[in-house]
Amino acid sequence: MFELEHFSLKDKVSPEEWQTRVDLAACYRLVADMRWGDLIYTHISAKVPGTNHYLVNAFGLTFDEVRASNLVKVDLDGNILDGSPYQINPAGFTIHSAIHEVREDAKCVIHLHTKATIGVATLKGGLKPWSQYSLFSLPSLSYHSYEGLAVNDNERKQLQEDLGDTNHMLLPNHGGLTVGPTVGDAFMRFYDLERACDIQMSLMQAGEEVIEIPEPIVKGIYEQAKIVHAGETGGQKAWPAMLRRAYKLDPTFCE
Repeated sequence: MFELEHFSLKDKVSPEEWQTRVDLAACYRLVADMRWGDLIYTHISAKVPGTNHYLVNAFGLTFDEVRASNLVKVDLDGNILDGSPYQINPAGFTIHSAIHEVREDAKCVIHLHTKATIGVATLKGGLKPWSQYSLFSLPSLSYHSYEGLAVNDNERKQLQEDLGDTNHMLLPNHGGLTVGPTVGDAFMRFYDLERACDIQMSLMQAGEEVIEIPEPIVKGIYEQAKIVHAGETGGQKAWPAMLRRAYKLDPTFCE
């Protein structure tokens, strides 16, 4: 039986690592609140500042059980560090270690199996420019074909090549993924991707003709989004509000 242990690492790690742990644990709680989780089977990671190590959820915890102290620190070879009593999801290691290995800017990686991202990813046409949200994702969107459960080390290289320098990914038959320089940026990017996919699925179910966004606007909105929906007004601006929401939901995430 999986036993949930309560302990605190607050005074045993650097202030920078502790803040990353708090942000990442908050992200897990927010994902749970938005019902984007998949029992215990998806994962979000964040690099430990100044190292090649990253933090990820303990395999066996639901997202609403994740706390700053029970996040597991691992290296790029999958070795569990600092004597954590928990194990990690093997598929989570394959995906997250592959990305952290080659993307220095990807300080946070979010991979989820939401109904909307699986649905749109699995459509042959993929994500369409049918909403403002889709235009935030499309200019930096890639796809990675399904290769079965992500436990084969050989998949790492293909995943790295498919992601390239993009920040959003759809995985046919599987789900969605976003990366960002902070937990807040990766979270907001997944929010946009999820909303875009959810809206597209709703429009397809309506069975009516869709009003297309004119091509000049499609090409121009990404530059607008860099100003209006990124940087100081995107993940960096929205994340403090999301943290406040996490504290209101259940402040135990920061223990």
